[in-house]
Amino acid sequence: MKIKAKLLLVAMVALSLIVAGCSSSSSTNEEESGKVVLKFLHKWPQPEFAPYFEEVVKEFEKQNPDIKIKMEAIADEPIKDKLRVILGGNEVPDIMFSWSGEFSRKFVRADAALELTPYLNEDAAWKDSFIPASLQPFSSDGKNYGIPLRFNGKFFIYNKEIFEKYNLEAPKTWDEFLDVLETLKKGGETPIILGNQGPWAAIHYLTGLNQKMVSQDVRMKDYNPGSGEFTDPGYVKAMEMFADLNKKGYFMKDANSSSHDMAKQLFFAGKGAIFYVELEEFADADKNMKGNWGFFPMPSIEDGNGSQNYITGAPDGFIVSSKTKYPEEAIKFLKFLTSKESALKLVEQIGWPSPIDGATNPDTALKEVAEGVDFMKQAEGMAEWLDTDVHAKVADVYLTNIQLLLDGSKSPDAIIKEVQDVAKQVQSELE
Repeated sequence: MKIKAKLLLVAMVALSLIVAGCSSSSSTNEEESGKVVLKFLHKWPQPEFAPYFEEVVKEFEKQNPDIKIKMEAIADEPIKDKLRVILGGNEVPDIMFSWSGEFSRKFVRADAALELTPYLNEDAAWKDSFIPASLQPFSSDGKNYGIPLRFNGKFFIYNKEIFEKYNLEAPKTWDEFLDVLETLKKGGETPIILGNQGPWAAIHYLTGLNQKMVSQDVRMKDYNPGSGEFTDPGYVKAMEMFADLNKKGYFMKDANSSSHDMAKQLFFAGKGAIFYVELEEFADADKNMKGNWGFFPMPSIEDGNGSQNYITGAPDGFIVSSKTKYPEEAIKFLKFLTSKESALKLVEQIGWPSPIDGATNPDTALKEVAEGVDFMKQAEGMAEWLDTDVHAKVADVYLTNIQLLLDGSKSPDAIIKEVQDVAKQVQSELE
């Protein structure tokens, strides 16, 4: 019986290790004699993404036999909690995933992120390999603290067959956009498909509208937790413009009870004319609507005080812990992960747009994805995801109220007043 119990215990331990899924290869959790062990945390455990990272790690270890990578992968939402715990603890990975913008600046303010400016400056070839707009969102006070892996933008995709039916073209201005929507509505079409069960979907609209309606210097001051006020009338106007899209009947019905994936399937089935998606979702559009889709960026707003040549979106990538014992080895791994060879593989194998200049091209990616990256290269800057570019408490106000805005139960003025109150509270906490 004791032997059976021991065997059962061994089996349970083995199963728990498999379920945990936190190791990159055959390495154990023990330090390996004579090797530098780097802990690496990312957010893509899904079967369509994980093999890429496993292959990159395996090849790096092959080329660098004195370094062992212990890899952990935790999905999108759980990793936010994991990173919060990391921020206040001592068990910190050497290299860890981070969104850009305010999300990464939290680590900077806590002295938890290693400054990477010297490493980029001493290797000009590495620094110059990045599309400049992809590095900027990871900077703070002119210094760089993060290395981008993906370069993602947000665009409207549209059903060409429906557009041709009404002789419509991709709009360049907001007024043209509204004219297109009204034409589609009068024709009995659902102008815009939206799945806002996860309220980030609507927040992505507000990301671009805030940027286009509020001047860059004011918006950056407000997005800074130490100086945010959100008193510019452009914030209310941005919310009004978004709410009006629903009031005028341009969004699909029951948007708040539909997930983004459900909405995507409705769009692919021809149940609506326009859908707001991330660049990395272009592959899905092409798979389901071969030749029957096009895209355009959020149109410019003539009376907006912000720059009209920004693209909504942001890179995400990695920061290096300020507590790492092995900064040189960590940088060596990041250089390998963001090499042209790895970037080409990223684009071809997963379909993600890369921040490495030239990696995303018509030979490695869909023509439309390459064109989308060109849009971002030519843009003046990027309007980073609102829910990761402001303080978490301010983001929560937006996230918890955006569905109420959409169904008409809360006004833009009331929501922005709440944003202002929380921003003031955050300021006082930081003083």
